[in-house]
Amino acid sequence: MGVSDSIATESAPAVRPHSLTPKQVLSWLPKNATPAQQDSAIQLHIKASEIHWSEQPDTLHMPGHPRGKSILDVSLPQYYKESFFAKDSLFHPELPGGRQGVAGDPVPYTIAGDNLITGLLLFCFILSLLAYRQSRRFIVEQARHFFYITRENTSDISETAGELRFQLFLALQTCLLFSIFYFFYTRQWVSTTFIVENYQVIGIYTVVMALYFALKHALYWFTGITFFEGKKNRQWQQSLLFLCSLEGVLLLPLILLLSFFNLSIQNGLFYTILLVILIKILTIYKCYIIFFRQIGFFLQIILYLCALEIVPLAILWGVLEMINGFLKINY
Repeated sequence: MGVSDSIATESAPAVRPHSLTPKQVLSWLPKNATPAQQDSAIQLHIKASEIHWSEQPDTLHMPGHPRGKSILDVSLPQYYKESFFAKDSLFHPELPGGRQGVAGDPVPYTIAGDNLITGLLLFCFILSLLAYRQSRRFIVEQARHFFYITRENTSDISETAGELRFQLFLALQTCLLFSIFYFFYTRQWVSTTFIVENYQVIGIYTVVMALYFALKHALYWFTGITFFEGKKNRQWQQSLLFLCSLEGVLLLPLILLLSFFNLSIQNGLFYTILLVILIKILTIYKCYIIFFRQIGFFLQIILYLCALEIVPLAILWGVLEMINGFLKINY
């Protein structure tokens, strides 16, 4: 501060203060002057003057056009006040401008991330436990007498209305679980994008599966009352519903592993094929001991099961493939 004051005192008579520039003031200081000394020298010799705004008319307009009007004029129409960028978020920083940049890849769809399907699976698991608790006696009786040869004078296994309702629920659960597994199969080897939502695709598969099981039971019932007596037909319907329920119970752990533990779909397909083969073998065995125990009926049972098991299963596969052709998005 002392250096700047001495220099200013010596140089003041030579130059008028109002004509000084910052460059001139800094040139008086030694080269090793600190920034604080430079700032003090400039503040001492250069004073801020009063700002005089220009009162001349605005000439920033196109030649040949009149001078523009002030936007403060209330008589101006709205379109005159608003510009092309008036509603742009960048023109109004107080408004949210949305996401900047390029959107990234969306998170792939998973069953575990779908609240609706996850809720259905948990609901199926809880009701399966309740169904076993309510129908435990009937399930144990069915399993105990399943491999026995039914005698003519043996009475049917009685079931209550509650046990029948729980078995019907387990049959519907089987339809849902098979549809979810087929959805996994479709996403792995057919397509990952559809024209409708994923839960709607699973719903369509479930309806098709339910129609398949209902049609198969109806065909078995019709052929049973046509060619066999009523008692055997009732025994067969009970066994068929029991096998359908058992299929859903055995499929539930696989669907849970595929949905929440990232089990390989190849391993799941291997397990499902073994499960279907096992159920078909049990179906053939039960059908044999109820209807075809007499010697010489081997050809009849083959024709019977081909017409009511293999053909509906092939039709089901063809219908599902046709539905996939309509639902998937072809690029």
